[in-house]
Amino acid sequence: MTRRYTIDHRTTYSYDDAVTDSYGLVLCRPRDLADQRVLEHELGTDPGHADLGEHEDVEGNRSTYFHVTEPHRRLVVTARSVVECAGTGALPSDPPAWERCRPSQRRDLPEAALAAEYAVASPLVDLDADVATYAAASFPPGRSVVEGLLDLVSRVHADVDYDPGSTDVSTRVPDVLARRRGVCQDFAHMTIAGLRGLGLAARYVSGYLATDPPPGRERVVGADATHAWLACWVPGPRGESTWLAVDPTNDCVVADRHVTVAWGRDYGDVPPVKGVIFTEARTSTMAVTVDVAPA
Repeated sequence: MTRRYTIDHRTTYSYDDAVTDSYGLVLCRPRDLADQRVLEHELGTDPGHADLGEHEDVEGNRSTYFHVTEPHRRLVVTARSVVECAGTGALPSDPPAWERCRPSQRRDLPEAALAAEYAVASPLVDLDADVATYAAASFPPGRSVVEGLLDLVSRVHADVDYDPGSTDVSTRVPDVLARRRGVCQDFAHMTIAGLRGLGLAARYVSGYLATDPPPGRERVVGADATHAWLACWVPGPRGESTWLAVDPTNDCVVADRHVTVAWGRDYGDVPPVKGVIFTEARTSTMAVTVDVAPA
């Protein structure tokens, strides 16, 4: 089934003094993939921008740069996309034992050199011995990498409580394991750290998740949020390879309700909005609303 969504992502900054210049980089444009197609995308700012441009990084993620020169105490950045998703959640056929999925052991595959970047520590994902031990329980010798991955995802989902406000972007993976609570970013980072601790390659994926209201309730516009999950590198039996995307927050394989925006080593590579301002302001606030609606 192909699903079409309209995504509105609005970020509002408020300052206690005038800002003379705002430079921003917005990573909210969904990717064009084999099972995902972007039909429309536009970005706007209020006040309006004096300069706007697009950039594509080495991973193919597309971001938009803007520069606002009109003095302001409030800046609104709005990204709107229309996207079709046709993901089925299908699993790789005949996956190898997990030991054969370590990039360091697959020099026979050209893709292994690229995957190796995602098998080592990154700024927000430490290779912690306790996290690796936790993950190892899902990967006994000879087990299929897919079976091990799905088991690990289910365990993280069961063992970690979803608790908004319990962590922030600087929370480290060992703390998530110790506290057993966090948000989608933490679920993804913890699972990635466990996989990398075993020598497997796993990358962080940012995007959106289409949610359904409770039975008998109407959709609440703007109540959605950005989402995060991960993808694990799985070499195939005939030399091909794929990245199997899984969502530990919801204990599922990624399919047509997930909209992929970008991927990187961890959250620090793919924040939705970042930038620099010139101001004498001492305090500021940020508010984010996201709406993912069937189109």
